Amino acid sequence: MKMQIQKGDNVKIISGKHKGEYGKVFSVIKNKHQVIIENINIKTKHIKPKQTEDRGHIKKIERPIHYSNVKLINKTR
Repeated sequence: MKMQIQKGDNVKIISGKHKGEYGKVFSVIKNKHQVIIENINIKTKHIKPKQTEDRGHIKKIERPIHYSNVKLINKTR
């Protein structure tokens, strides 16, 4: 099945936790039929220090959303 959504397109979230929000597609994961949208579905990841002199930190990561949960608003091409 071919995905109509491409990188750079503007989309609207139509279902899930972020329903009704708009965003721009940051990347597309074709083999899993998922898209990553800028500043949507952000999760926190706690990073442990790798060595004794390093410090741990908290990183915010945008997680993918299945393409069936988004609606294409504007195509870039």
